[in-house]
Amino acid sequence: MHDAAYIKRRDEIRTYFDRTALDAWKRLTSTEKVSGVRATVRAGREAMRNAILDRFPADLSGWRILDAGCGGGVLAIELAHRGADVLGVDLSPQMIEHAIQGLPAIRNGGTVTLEAGDMLAPEHGEFDAVISMDALIHYNAEAAANAIAGLARRTSRKMVFTLAPRTKPLVVMQAAGKLFPRGDRSPAIQPVAIERLIATTLSRADMAGWQSAPPTRISTGFYISEAQELARS
Repeated sequence: MHDAAYIKRRDEIRTYFDRTALDAWKRLTSTEKVSGVRATVRAGREAMRNAILDRFPADLSGWRILDAGCGGGVLAIELAHRGADVLGVDLSPQMIEHAIQGLPAIRNGGTVTLEAGDMLAPEHGEFDAVISMDALIHYNAEAAANAIAGLARRTSRKMVFTLAPRTKPLVVMQAAGKLFPRGDRSPAIQPVAIERLIATTLSRADMAGWQSAPPTRISTGFYISEAQELARS
């Protein structure tokens, strides 16, 4: 069961992406020229995708992977090209429809299935691995920890996910964003004290047998995010 705070936040994010963000997302993930701010975000996201992919072997044959908050499906596709069977789940039906329209032929025996829905739904089944790039950054520390633990119960090998570090630039940007009109144009990022969040999560009884690996932080202009890896020992 999801708590009320998670459900409220989840629904806010779904509304944002379906009503406001799809066209901006298409531009951001295309090759067309974008503004300086969006260019830094595009570069940061590309670097983060590569950092996440580097944490997986080149041959993923036999792996079932969940891409939680898959957006346009870029990571899901790359993992499928390595032979994995990938389920990508995103809150936005319009985002999923757009992603499906752009799906390429998958190489090396992998598959991609993209669905609109709740990334934490147990109905998605069990996985060898879970990835989640810049989805948990919209939830507070408690909700993020609960999400990680919930996914861990259905994951047999590893999880790689990103969090927004509580750095001064991110805190300032978050505070400034609340002062401007139309502040609901995007769901606010929730910077967290990552080391404390990971330590608290790993101390839970239902996280026994999991351990963390060194993180990777990507900081390019307006994009600041940190990849965390947890693996079963």
